[in-house]
Formats: sequence, C-alpha cells, structure tokens
Amino acid sequence: MNNVLKIKKLREKAVVPKYATSGAAGMDLYACIDEAVTLEPQKLLMIPTGIAIELPSAELAAFIHARSGLGVKHGICLGNGVGVVDSDYRGEVCVGLCNVSDTPYTIEPNERVAQMVIAPVAVMQIEEVEELSDTARGEGGFGSTGR
Repeated sequence: MNNVLKIKKLREKAVVPKYATSGAAGMDLYACIDEAVTLEPQKLLMIPTGIAIELPSAELAAFIHARSGLGVKHGICLGNGVGVVDSDYRGEVCVGLCNVSDTPYTIEPNERVAQMVIAPVAVMQIEEVEELSDTARGEGGFGSTGR
C-alpha cells in the first residue's frame, strides 16, 4: 500500500500538517483563521484547517483527536470525541472544539488545535441475522465485568 497522504491547501494561510517528533502517531492540525477567536466555557466552535486530504486507500481513515495539552491544561476537547475523515471525503478538514472548563480560551491563528492519526479500517460485509452466537459475557455491559 502507498503511504502518501495528499494534502491540498484550500487557503494560502493554511499550514500543512506535520508530525512534531519522529515517534509521533498523530500529525498536528492548525487553525486556519484570520484573527483570534475565543471559545467561551461550555460552548462549541468549528475551526477550519484550510486543508483537504486524499487518503491512498479505502482501507484507511483519518481520525481527529484532541491535543492532550489543550484538553488537560485548558479543558479544550473535541465536541464529538473523535472526528472521522472517510477515505472518499474531499472537503475541508474542520475541527469541532468544545470548552468543558469554566474559563474562556482564545485560539490564535495557526495554533495547533488537534491531531490527525491515519489508521486502517476494516470495511465489513453486513449480514442481518435472527440470532447471535453465545459468549461467556453475553449481554452484560457497562460495568458488568467489575470495576
């Protein structure tokens, strides 16, 4: 499989994502905004990155994750937990941020706002059935295996 992620800048000021270190799993995504914007407590905000991507295979997807520093230090996380960019999507990659703290947070132009991880996905054939096989766990969920 080809390991080339094609990136198209949609705006001149967009910053092409990059890995911060040689061991980084995710590449940083940057806010492509003209001026600083403040994310108020308990609010959501869509931040454009100014880029579109082309994954080399339908067996891959891009997953958008929060930056740990923003989450732990400032309460800035993704509104949907983890964003998914499908292999056939060619629109702008945007980051939906939320502020779960009680303090406003200002996002500066070109600030690193999220990280994007490219990972394999299993595309499954779907079969509707009347019954599923039995397991030791069965239907036990949400804490059924203990603390």
